[in-house]
Amino acid sequence: MVDSRRDVAGQAGRSPSPSVQATMIGLMAILLWSLMTGLVRVVADAFGATLGSALIYTCGAVLLLVFRRPAPLRKYPRTYLIVGGLLFVFYESSISLSIGLASSAASSVEVSLVNYLWPTMMVLLAAAFVPSGEKRSARNEGIGREPAAPSDAQAQDDLVQCGTNCSAGKPPRHSCGRAVLRVLPGAVVATAGVILAVGGNSGLDWALAAGHVAANPLPYLLAFAGALAWSVYAVFTPALSKGFDGTSVFFPFVAVALWIIHFASGQGWPSAAPSVWGYLAVVAAAAVIAGGYACWGYGILRGSMSTLAMASYATPVLSTAASAVLLGLSLTLPFWCGALLVAAGSIINWWISSQRR
Repeated sequence: MVDSRRDVAGQAGRSPSPSVQATMIGLMAILLWSLMTGLVRVVADAFGATLGSALIYTCGAVLLLVFRRPAPLRKYPRTYLIVGGLLFVFYESSISLSIGLASSAASSVEVSLVNYLWPTMMVLLAAAFVPSGEKRSARNEGIGREPAAPSDAQAQDDLVQCGTNCSAGKPPRHSCGRAVLRVLPGAVVATAGVILAVGGNSGLDWALAAGHVAANPLPYLLAFAGALAWSVYAVFTPALSKGFDGTSVFFPFVAVALWIIHFASGQGWPSAAPSVWGYLAVVAAAAVIAGGYACWGYGILRGSMSTLAMASYATPVLSTAASAVLLGLSLTLPFWCGALLVAAGSIINWWISSQRR
């Protein structure tokens, strides 16, 4: 019934297909996340880094449970809950810890650049393991609905098709290695743009950055591990989920982990009582972060992984621009040059992908 309605809509050209709608919802996450850094900075100034993060994710978990109540836990695949939950919680905890362990403001910028490697990792993983002409299950147009049984095998097949063919020595429909090489030029250009936009706008000194890494490598290692964990989560967990999005389930566990980090750090409540604007910033940050993850989870389950992967390069650039507006900073020439490189890299990958269809 749903498929027939979708076919009629596609033939009439009146509305986009469910997969296009899901991709558009996933792209909304990038816009929401662009506000995250500036709002988190405001919250950290009012409550401290660890307490502010714990408050944000606690508020975000409540918002998700109210507005996007998850399905009963028994309906989620156990493997997805364990693997997806561990990757999700590890990413959030590692990022919070890496920024907290950074020895200076300059180190925080450097750590954030390491974290921003996740779009490149995601593009390369998606090219290697998500077949060309991917098709996400669109049977479950409502968020949190129980998926139809045939989508289980389809999702598993989407994930392992390329990897199985390559490892078994069979002639694959497309070569995993060649797929990675095709997207590599665009990935390199876009990554250089991210480094220039974020680092250049913050006055990044490469010689000083190398000294920071040598003196205190732990935050950089955590940021790198977190970026890898998030890219693996985005590319591989949709096949394990059987159509269910665990964002609302995972968020409370992130909040618990951040409270543990806060109390373990020995930091208490701020000495000066935060203003009303500080509490409003907590709610706003929770809304954009939780809303972003909800949109992203829906997008990677039902939308185009390759499109979301390429668009994810815009996250650090938009985040830097939004932070400049929220925090009253100026955007320098390196930022605009980096933004152009990000756009160029994404266009290169889009063009290569369109040539393969």
